[in-house]
This record gives sequence, C-alpha cells and structure tokens, in this order.
Amino acid sequence: MAVIPVALSGRGYDVHVARGLLEQAGDLAAPFLRKEHVPVVADANAWAMHGRRLEAGLAATGRTAAVYEVAPGENSKSWEGLASLVDWLLAHGVERGDHVLALGGGVVGDLTGFACAILKRGCGFVQLPTTLLAQVDSSVGGKTAINTAAGKNLVGAFHQPSLVLADLATLETLPARELRAGYAEVLKYGVLGDAEFCTWLAEFGSDALALRENPLERAVAHCVAMKAAIVAEDERETTGRRALLNLGHTFGHALEAETGFSDRLLHGEAVALGMVLAARYSERIGLVGIDDAAAVTRAVDAAGLPSEIAALGLDCDGRRLADHMLHDKKMDAGTLPFVLLRGIGDAFLAKNVDLADIAAFLDEELRAH
Repeated sequence: MAVIPVALSGRGYDVHVARGLLEQAGDLAAPFLRKEHVPVVADANAWAMHGRRLEAGLAATGRTAAVYEVAPGENSKSWEGLASLVDWLLAHGVERGDHVLALGGGVVGDLTGFACAILKRGCGFVQLPTTLLAQVDSSVGGKTAINTAAGKNLVGAFHQPSLVLADLATLETLPARELRAGYAEVLKYGVLGDAEFCTWLAEFGSDALALRENPLERAVAHCVAMKAAIVAEDERETTGRRALLNLGHTFGHALEAETGFSDRLLHGEAVALGMVLAARYSERIGLVGIDDAAAVTRAVDAAGLPSEIAALGLDCDGRRLADHMLHDKKMDAGTLPFVLLRGIGDAFLAKNVDLADIAAFLDEELRAH
C-alpha cells in the first residue's frame, strides 16, 4: 500500500492507494466515524458494484451504512441535487463532528464535499474514489462544486477531506472508455511538470491502463504525490502553482459546455483534447516546437483518447467556444489565464492570452487535421 500525506497545516490527511481498501474502510476511517450508522453518498452504479464490499468493511467494526444514491452523470451536480442531498443529510441527523463517506467518481466527490462544506457550516467527509480520474485528481485537494446554467463548477468551496481511500480494485469494473478518460489526468501530470514520468508512461502506461497492479499503483501514487505537493504549496490557487493542474481544462470545459456536459464528451476526454489544444496553441505562438506539440498528440492517441476537435462534429465556430470560456471560474479582472507549455514537463500560467486569437485558433482546429 502507498500512503501519501497531504501536508496542510491543521487539516492534513493521508491518501491510501492499494487494492482492497473498501474492505478496510471501517478500520481505516474509524477515527472519523463517531456513530454506528454511517451516512454514505454513493454513485448508483458504484454502489451496485462495490456497496457490499464497503458494507462488509463497516460491519467489521460494528457499523452499518445509511445510503443516499446519486444518479450517475454531471446532471447530478446541480442546485436541485445539492438541495436534495443536504435535506437527506439533515434528516439523518448529521452533525458538525460527523463524517460522510463519498463513494464514486468526481461527481459524487464534488457534490458530497460541497454539501459537507455548507452543512451546519461544515462537517467532515471521507473520499472513496472509484474511478481513475477521481483517484488521481478530483478526490485530492479539497475542490468541491456544482454546475450551473452558466458553466461547470462555478459554485463551490474549498473543503478538504479527512481521508482518501483509493481502492484500485474498483477500477476493474469501469467501462474501458471511462478508464481511458481517467488516464487523461495521469498524462496531464507528466505533461505539466514531470518529463521523466512522461517517459515512464510511454513505456508502462499501457500496463497501467491494463490494470496490472504494480504499474497501476505506481502511476496513481505518483500522480497523487504530485498533486499533494502542489496543494500543500498553493491550496487555494493564490500563487498560481495549483493553477497548473488546470492544464487542458480551459479548452476542455468549453468543449464540455458545447456538448451539454453529456456522455458525448466525458470530462477526461475533454481534458485530453484540451491538452492537445494547449500544446498546439503553445506551438502557434512560438513557445514550443512542433515536436513537443506532436508528442502530446501521440501520447493522447496512444491512450485511445480523442485528439481532434473536428471529429466531434460540433455545430459552432471558434468564437462560440471562446465565449464559453468567459464563464470560467479562473477569470480575473476580465482576463483569463491559460496553462500553456514551454516544453514537455514545463507548464506555466500565461496571463496575457488574447481570446480573439484563441477563437481564430479554434476555428482552424475545427476545420483541420
């Protein structure tokens, strides 16, 4: 088992990465579980697949689960979804000192974390991520949010979990497409800040995607360790360091908005496309050479992820995609920072990007390749 500390003053926590953690959840989470009945917010699919394992883990320490099931998909991260969950938690007598377990992917983690951030001005929660994307990224760092008509994740709070248990066995039940989508976030860590990890992924990434235990654990633990270090340095994105984790997300969120936050384009697929676009735009303005931009495209292609927005068949132009970006939560004094590249493993925050040029670039991408 890998155990990675997230070193935050007064609210640090550990991330455990291994197989079989759900069966140990009652024991590992025991310091945070004060009552016999434990509130569990679970993705409906994740509960069907893994609920008995979690119940067994809780039963081993004399506890039972009170379960609130969340419909899969981004539509659950809504005002209505938040209100329904908060009402349920209140009806079940959750107090400030209690902890709620969140079983599922990023949707459940975001929704549960935000509900816990505002319930009675803040109660605790434990992340039990069941997707690759959630294990390497969204379950760590305390960003919680819901979506609104204006865009994705625009209403939320920073609220750190007390513990994260990333059970690698849960990945065995993921559809291949969702597993690949999560792998986009794995690639992201190498591209933004670790060229050696990119080299390792080129050799062993296919083994991790095939769920071979040692490469998988190493990949997940490495990504978590990178994120933990960044979060410890810049928890609330005040210095810009944590903003590097948004590589691919500004482009990606615009594509998600244009496709209605639907299964037409999964979040990880949008991030993969966004990384390719960030690399190509970096090439366009002379920050990187064609070889580095092509290397990002090859890595995305090799993982079976989409790398061409023209293939989406969108009925829009570059200006419309750029307009979606105006609602990005990172907007600051009317300007939108972009995470761009100076090379593989060398991302930086560019604050002087012209959205009109982005629109023109996207027009070209919509027609090209």
